[in-house]
Amino acid sequence: MKAIRLFCVAVLGVCLEGIARAEHDHRHDHETEAPRQLQLNAGKKWATDASLRQSMSGINQAMAKALPLIHRQQFSDAQYQSLAGSINRQLAFAIENCKLESRADAMLHLVMADLQGGVEAMAGKTAGGRHDGAVQVLHALKAYGQYFQHPGWRLARG
Repeated sequence: MKAIRLFCVAVLGVCLEGIARAEHDHRHDHETEAPRQLQLNAGKKWATDASLRQSMSGINQAMAKALPLIHRQQFSDAQYQSLAGSINRQLAFAIENCKLESRADAMLHLVMADLQGGVEAMAGKTAGGRHDGAVQVLHALKAYGQYFQHPGWRLARG
């Protein structure tokens, strides 16, 4: 029985070491390949997939509905909180279902980071104002349209 326990501990140790090494390698690869600024793919927009287009359209539509009140300074903290939650759900769907080529995915991470930063500000989680968070989300949506293929894309206006 003691031999079996020792064997199990040894196997578990090897497995955990392999997982830790793989995670380190995965993080290291992302760190060395991560772009610092958006750029086109040899002069062309990056390809997208249906789930990403669905999510980004949902975010854009949510912003289009909110913009008239935001521009008139009539958007309450509770409405910003609700909008942030809606955008977060769309981001989660995109992350869970998006299957982009690795270089396109790396570019998308820059847009997603800007979206998430805006969402956090709208939710009141950062020192920046909620309105500033909405502006950041719009800038991210504009960048998405400039760098990613999305037939019929039109930036939200209010």
